Order: sequence, then C-alpha cells, then structure tokens
Amino acid sequence: MNNNKQSHAGKTHIVGVGTATSPNRYTQTEILALQGIEDEKLRAIYLQGGIETRHLSVAMATANNLKVGDESQGELLDRHRREAIKIGSQAILNCIAEVGARVEDIAYLCCVTSTGFLVPSLSILLSQHLGLAKHCHRADIVGMGCSAGLNGLQSAYNWSARHPEKLGVVVCAEVCSAAYVSDNKIGTAVVNSLFGDGASAIAVRTCSEGEQAQPKYPHITQMHSYVLTEQVAAMNFSWQDERNKYSFYLSKEVPYAIGHEVKNALSDLIFGNGLRFSDIDHWVIHSGGKKVLDAICLNLNLPKHAIRHTKSVLRDYGNVSSGSFLFSLQRLGEERCAAPGDIGVFMTMGPGMSIESALVRW
Repeated sequence: MNNNKQSHAGKTHIVGVGTATSPNRYTQTEILALQGIEDEKLRAIYLQGGIETRHLSVAMATANNLKVGDESQGELLDRHRREAIKIGSQAILNCIAEVGARVEDIAYLCCVTSTGFLVPSLSILLSQHLGLAKHCHRADIVGMGCSAGLNGLQSAYNWSARHPEKLGVVVCAEVCSAAYVSDNKIGTAVVNSLFGDGASAIAVRTCSEGEQAQPKYPHITQMHSYVLTEQVAAMNFSWQDERNKYSFYLSKEVPYAIGHEVKNALSDLIFGNGLRFSDIDHWVIHSGGKKVLDAICLNLNLPKHAIRHTKSVLRDYGNVSSGSFLFSLQRLGEERCAAPGDIGVFMTMGPGMSIESALVRW
C-alpha cells in the first residue's frame, strides 16, 4: 500500500479531459462476424456482457479475407504503433482544447500503454507527431495494464507539485484489438468480447490558492495503491509459443477477487481522511466488465446509479483498458452534476492484482 497526499501550497486541479477512438464502430454482432465466431457458447459471451458497441482499428472488409486475430505479431505491433499515435494525439488535442492551451504549452507528458511495445517510446513519437517543445518533460508507463491510467496520473500529480502553474498531460492510448488472437477457447472469447480501442487524456495544473480552475472537474486530494501479489497470475499479457504471439489472459476469479478486496483497498484512502463510504458523492471507476462492476457495487453497497457513467462507457466502448476511467470522468463532467464541496473517488483495477485510487474534491 502507498499513500501520496498533497502537502504543497496550492491544489493540483484537473483542468481538461479529452478522448478519441477509431472511427470504426461495431456492434457486438458485427464483431462476431469480423472474428468468424459461430459457436453459440462463445457468442453468448459477447452478447451478455453489457456491451453494445466498440471501436476497433480494423475495417469491416477484413471479414472477407482475414479474421481479426489472425494477423502476425509484426502486423499487430505495427497497427498498435500507427493507431496509438493517431488516437493518442487526437485525445491530447481534444484535452488541451478544453483547457484553452496550445501543444507548446505542455510541459510534461506521460504516456500510458499496455497493448504494444515501442522503442522509441510513445512519448517521443507523440512529441514528434504533435510538435511538443524540445524541453518538455516526458515519462512512459508500459505494461501496468488497466490500472495504469491512475499510475500515470500519480506521476503527473507528483510532477505538478514541483512545477506549479505548468501544464501536465497524461495520455492513455490502447489498441486492444492489436492484441487479439483467434481460436475457439472460452478464455480467448472473454478477452476478445470485452476490450476495445480508445485513447483518453487528462490535463493537470497546480494552481495558487484562490485561483479559479475548471469548475466541472475536481482537484486531487490524495492517491493510493493497493496490491494483491497473491493474485499475480490472475491477469497477464504473455508470449504464447503455440500462437507465435502475445495474448491476454483473464482468470474467471478476477471479479470475485476484486469484489472481496475492494473495500479493504479503499479503506485507508477514505477513513484516513476522516470520511465514510457514504460521504462519497461521485464514483469514477474503470469499466472492467459487467461481473467486475457488479462485484464492486455489491461489496461497496453502491446503487447502480452511482456508477452510471462507468456502465454507459462499458456499453458504448467496452473496456478500453488504462484510459477507461477518463471516459467516465468526461461523462461526469458533461453532466455538470458535481457541486462545490462534493467528494469523489477514482478507482482502476489491473494486473498484479492492483487497485489504484484517488480521492478528489470539487
């Protein structure tokens, strides 16, 4: 466990959020056709997971000649590189447009991805593509999976504390379809039915006391980590010799493990700030899947309405990995239902097994 509570003068405010996806949007039924799946048990996994549509960086014409997931590892990595630059840069531009900033105003860029490996890193490729300042500080978070968006925000939060008034941006660019494999196994169907392609970006700035920030987003009060190393094998992305490529694995125990530990994972963050779970006005949670969200609601005694943004993101985009929670935060901001003084919790879950969280206030 780790705590990081802001103690410097001023508050680190979230000042902008932006998202981007591939223009190719498919229903789950269309994706079944793309992947050539006819087995009724496998089809049920796609159609009963609370997901209606997903954005994938593949064209429907693929169904006529090559099933999604049959690409070579080299082709998948190339697609990840190409699409991560495209949607990642667009998410950044959408984010800083909300701030009223220019690309050259970005003083810190943290890039998060777990769906491909890049050298030079994604931060360099995006710096080149967008024309970031040569002195822009950079960091890359690779391989931390679906929880990594909050790890990236932790990095920007720490940097911002040392560089008040400067603009820091975190971008999560995930091309999950570039990690699909094709077979008739139930485990593969669970992965391929769940993940979509998407990018999201968040901008932060540490403002002086009394300075007016973006009213629809909160400031960060504290960040927290909770790791269950006994569940290290429950989620992984590893090389498969028989397939000659990498593939995701999700244990069927994941929803139960998260549900069992979620209250413990958040207790220090909430009780340590003199709060109760009932004091939390807004929940922004990673859209990890229907069963995961059901387990969280059950164990935290949350009504479905409390995670309406997360459930709607799952419905419309699927699980877009590390940046999913920012899609939900954007919808919360657009709703403009948060009032001054409201308290919120951000939470992401990923391999390790890790549960990352942040306490925020409006």
